[in-house]
Amino acid sequence: MTIALWRRLLAEFTGTALLVTAVVGSGIMAADLSPGDVGLQLLQNSIATAFALGVLILMFGPVSGAHFNPVVSAADWLLGRRSGTGLSPRELAGYVAAQVTGAVAGSVLANLMFDLSAVSFSGRVRGGGNLWLGEVVATAGLVLLIFALARSGRAVVAPAAVGAYIGAAYWFTSSTSFANPAVTVGRAFTDTFAGIAPGSVPGFVVAQVVGLAVGVGLLAALYPDAGAAADQVVVPADDQATVSRRS
Repeated sequence: MTIALWRRLLAEFTGTALLVTAVVGSGIMAADLSPGDVGLQLLQNSIATAFALGVLILMFGPVSGAHFNPVVSAADWLLGRRSGTGLSPRELAGYVAAQVTGAVAGSVLANLMFDLSAVSFSGRVRGGGNLWLGEVVATAGLVLLIFALARSGRAVVAPAAVGAYIGAAYWFTSSTSFANPAVTVGRAFTDTFAGIAPGSVPGFVVAQVVGLAVGVGLLAALYPDAGAAADQVVVPADDQATVSRRS
């Protein structure tokens, strides 16, 4: 029994949607419960996001690998080309489309759960060289972590490790670690604590693409054969998925 592409795309859509729901929903709840204390709001938001991400990787990883991030999927395709592993171009396009649409759906769902308008574009401007640098650092570190775990045979700890990294990066990066183009787009659809103004999205996405390049460059230096483990990213999908990918 192989994992059909439509099932993997459904997992990526649903997982990304629930991730953004967790990010946006916990941000709304934090602002309601701790008004006027931005530090406490960020703490609540980061803890909820880190826990949710770990759980979602466990939930959907066996189906799609639980990328939930176009940067991760692009790195998977890029690094796997030489060794014939990872995503094909067709799968990459499908993954990215599922992730972006899922992120928007997740933002809408969070808005509706808290009795807000389904779509309310954010007015929260986020921009400037320091924030873009933060996104480069956050994204490069994420790519390096995921592929280092896969290459060293430790993908089993990815749910905890990736969740911990994102939770920590909320605090050690100036941008609060979006590190994900799909999530960045989704967060533009909510005018709440976790939102980002649509005009700020392109700058963040460009910085994330730069972070992808930096992360891949570091992997080439530290783990020259990282592409051989592309089928294990973020966590290994069903062993038979490789059969359907190559067919």
